[in-house]
Amino acid sequence: MSNGIERTAVVIGGASGIGWATAQALAAEGCRIVIADLNGDAAQIRAAELGTPHSAATVDVTDEDSVASLFDRLGPLDIAVNCAGFSNVGLITEMPAEDFRAVIDVCLNGAFIVAKHAGRHLRDGGSLVQISSLNGRQPAAGMSAYCAAKAGLSMLTQVAALEMGPRGIRVNAVAPGFVHTPLTAAAASVPGVVEDYVDNTALGRAGTPEDIANAVVYLCAPGSSWLTGEVLDINGGAHLKRYPDVMGHVMRLVEQA
Repeated sequence: MSNGIERTAVVIGGASGIGWATAQALAAEGCRIVIADLNGDAAQIRAAELGTPHSAATVDVTDEDSVASLFDRLGPLDIAVNCAGFSNVGLITEMPAEDFRAVIDVCLNGAFIVAKHAGRHLRDGGSLVQISSLNGRQPAAGMSAYCAAKAGLSMLTQVAALEMGPRGIRVNAVAPGFVHTPLTAAAASVPGVVEDYVDNTALGRAGTPEDIANAVVYLCAPGSSWLTGEVLDINGGAHLKRYPDVMGHVMRLVEQA
C-alpha cells in the first residue's frame, strides 16, 4: 500500500477489538501507527507490541479538547480511523435520557469531532474511515440510541466526503455485522443471541476483527482512490435477512433469573 513511502495513521479505539486488528493490518502495510484510546495504558501496551516506530496516545472522543490536542500533537497525517463506540439496551419508553445521550455522544458526536479535526490535519489525498454498524440500516428493538447514532454516522460520512473531496481526502465508513470483540462480549453472553445472528447471516458465521480490518485497509489504499462517501457493509450478508431479536433474548434471560 505504501509503495515504499511511510504513511502515518492514527487508529482511535485502537487498543482492542476491531481497532487493534486495524492497527496491526495497517502496520503490516508499512504505516507508522499511532494507537489512540480512552485506555491510555492499554494503548501503550499495544504500541509496544507493534514496536518501533509505532506510538500511543490517550484520547476521549467526547471531549473536543482531547481530540484537538491529539491531532495537533500528531501533525500532518495520511490516515485516520475511528473505531470508538459502545451500545446499551433498553426500550425507548423505559430508557433514561442520559443513557441515550451517552451512546449518541460517543458514536455520533464523537465521530463528528474526529472528522472535524482529522479533516484539518489529513494531508491532501488522505483517508478518513469511521466504524459504523449494520444497525445503521437495520433497526433493532432495544437499541434506539445505537441505531440512531449509526444511521446519523452514515449521513455524516457522506457530507464529510463532499466537503473534503476538493482536497482529495476520501471519507468512508465500514458497517460490520456481528463481530466477536470486547464490545459485543456482553451480548454474546446472552443465550441465543449469537445463534440468532448467525442464522440471519447469509454466509453462516460471525465476523472477526480481521474481516473488518481488511476492509479498512482497502479503503485507505491507492486501489480505492476513486471511492468516497461509501458505507461499506461487511456483515456476511446479514443485511439481506432480518435483525436478530436481541431484546427478546435479553428479556427471556431476565425472566429466567
